[in-house]
Amino acid sequence: MNVKYDFDKVVERKNTDSLKYDFAAEFGKPNDVLPLWVADMDFPAPTEVFARLEHISRHGIFGYSEPKGPYHDAVKHWFFSRFGFSFDKRDIVKTPGVVFALAMSVRAFTSLGDSVLIQTPVYYPFCDVISDNGRNIVKSPLVCQDGKYAINFADFEKKITDNNVKLFILCSPHNPVGRVWTREELTRIHAICSAHGVVVVADEIHCDFVYGQHKHTCYGTLDENAVIATSPSKTFNFAGLQIANIIVKDAHLRSKLKAEIRATGYSRLNTFGLAATESAYTYGGEWLEKLIEYLTGNINYLRRFLSENLPEIKLIEPEGTYLLWLDFSAYGLSQSELDHRVTDGAKLWLNGGEMFGKEGHGFQRINVACPRQTLEEALNRLQREFK
Repeated sequence: MNVKYDFDKVVERKNTDSLKYDFAAEFGKPNDVLPLWVADMDFPAPTEVFARLEHISRHGIFGYSEPKGPYHDAVKHWFFSRFGFSFDKRDIVKTPGVVFALAMSVRAFTSLGDSVLIQTPVYYPFCDVISDNGRNIVKSPLVCQDGKYAINFADFEKKITDNNVKLFILCSPHNPVGRVWTREELTRIHAICSAHGVVVVADEIHCDFVYGQHKHTCYGTLDENAVIATSPSKTFNFAGLQIANIIVKDAHLRSKLKAEIRATGYSRLNTFGLAATESAYTYGGEWLEKLIEYLTGNINYLRRFLSENLPEIKLIEPEGTYLLWLDFSAYGLSQSELDHRVTDGAKLWLNGGEMFGKEGHGFQRINVACPRQTLEEALNRLQREFK
C-alpha cells in the first residue's frame, strides 16, 4: 500500500480528550467498550491540511480571521466540479457547524409553535433543534421495503397540509439509513414543498460519501430557494475545527439567516477551521478517492462477515455515508435488551436505533470509518455475543 494513504494504520486516540474514546464513563458505558458510534473517523486528515495548520501554528498569532478569495474559490470549485452546484461568494454563510445552522434556520424561517417536518428515523439533533426552539415536530416516517428505505410521498404531502408545515429538514444522503436520494425523488420533494410554500433546509454533510453507481444530487441544483448545509468536517475528519458552509442563493432567506446568526453574538470562525477547509477542498480530492475505496472495502468485509457468521443481523445496504444501519429485529429483543447485549455483552459502543426515532426499534448504527483490524475486532465481539 502507498504509505501516503495508509488507512490501515491504527492511531491511538485514548487520552486525547476524544469524545469518541475518552468519555465512556460519562455516557454510562463500560470503560472497555470499543467505540464505533459518533460520526468521527479514525483516520488523520490529509497531509496538506497538517502542513497548512503547522504553518499557521508556527506564526504564533491567532487573531481574528476572515477568508479572502482562495477560500471561496476552493469551496465553489469543490461543489461545482463534483455535483454541478454553482453559487457565488455572497451565497456562502459560514457557521461553526451544520447543527448550529439548522437551529438558526428553524429560528429564522419559522415562528414559535410552527410545524417543522422531518423523515424518521433520522439524525437525532433534528428533533432537538426543533423542540428546543419551541417548534412542533411533524414526522413523515420513511418506509422500509425489501431492505431499502423509501419516501411515502402521499404521507409526506398530507403531513404538510394537515399541520401547516413551514419548514422541512432534508437529510441527504440520509443518516442513519444510508439512502442517496435520486434526482427524481428530490424533484418530487421540491414540487410538493414549493406547492405548499415550505422552505427546505438540506443537510448534505455526508454528500462526499457515495458508493457504486449512486450519485449525490445537490438539492440546490433543483431549488434556488433552499438552504444547503455543507461542511468539510465529515469528509476530512476535522469536526473539532468547527466549520460549515451554508449555501443560500435566495437573498431574502440569506438575510434572515444571517440576522438570526448575528443575534447570537457569533461573528468570526475558527482560524484553523478556515485554513483547513481551504486546504482540504484544494488538495484533498485524491485522499478522498482513496478513502472511499477503503470504506468500500470495510463495507464489503462487514457484509461478508454477517452473511457467513451472523445471518440474523441484516445490513441495510448503504448507498452513502460511513454509518451503517444494522437490523437486529430477528432476535426479538426490546431496544433496551438489544442495547444491553451490544454494550455490556459484546462490549461495543454503537448507537441504539431508537435514538433516531421509534422507527429505529431493533436497529443499531455502526461507524465503519476505522482501520480494518478495528472493524474485525468489533465484528468478532458481536459474533461472540450473538452467535
